[in-house]
Amino acid sequence: MKNKTMLFFYHLLALTLTTIFLLPLFWMFSASLRPAGLPPSFGLNWLTSPLTLGNYTRIFEILPFARYSFNSLLVACAGVLLTLLTASWAGFGMSLLGRKDRLRLLLFSAFLQMIPFTALWLSRFLLFAKLGITNSYFSLIAPALMGTSPIYILLFYWTFRRTGRAIFESAELDGASLLQAWWQVAIPLARPALIAVGLLSFLYYWNDFINPLLYLRSQTLYTLPVGLLQLQEMDKTNWPLLMAASVVITVPALIVFSALQRALLSWNSEEVMN
Repeated sequence: MKNKTMLFFYHLLALTLTTIFLLPLFWMFSASLRPAGLPPSFGLNWLTSPLTLGNYTRIFEILPFARYSFNSLLVACAGVLLTLLTASWAGFGMSLLGRKDRLRLLLFSAFLQMIPFTALWLSRFLLFAKLGITNSYFSLIAPALMGTSPIYILLFYWTFRRTGRAIFESAELDGASLLQAWWQVAIPLARPALIAVGLLSFLYYWNDFINPLLYLRSQTLYTLPVGLLQLQEMDKTNWPLLMAASVVITVPALIVFSALQRALLSWNSEEVMN
């Protein structure tokens, strides 16, 4: 009886927290269905009539949101793939180093993580301008060549360290090269880290606003966050249009999150059964 009561309160708490987090999303979606020009509702009567889907077609008529969506998807996919590749390489290499070298790199990674991102804006812009890669997709995904963030590299490092160095050394004794040991042994064992880093890096590149604003000059290269800013500058008080654009930006992130969470839960259930 006691266990059932605790389970009931656990599910009740989980349902309450889920509702709290979903309410802003529901408010945003309901506000996007209001006629253009109306202010957002501040009461509980959110789904007021008349409801319309015209705001969604309108944002694609005002601005090239289809092109912005393609740009965001391209940058996010390329950034995720490169991040998974470089971060897993770096984490795998760190796990094979000696104790002193690992400690140096861990301290260096922690130091890099503490540097404010704003401190890199000017130096990175001057470097990209010197290389001639501004106003291009490459300027947006360039951080992926370095693992995007030190924390992503450390996630792979901790995963491979828990696996044990002996497994990789055994693969080398069997004739496998370092790349083969990374691909055939390390990566299959690092599926949770792959999912976590993939999700975090997707959200980073999908929601990136500063880099497109700094490096891009051509409208054909703009991403969705910059498109939302353009829409806001055109009419700051047209809340239904702004909420419709926000829904367009938010829904793909929710889909990716749900898919990766489902994959992680499926993998965990397989591990338990095995």
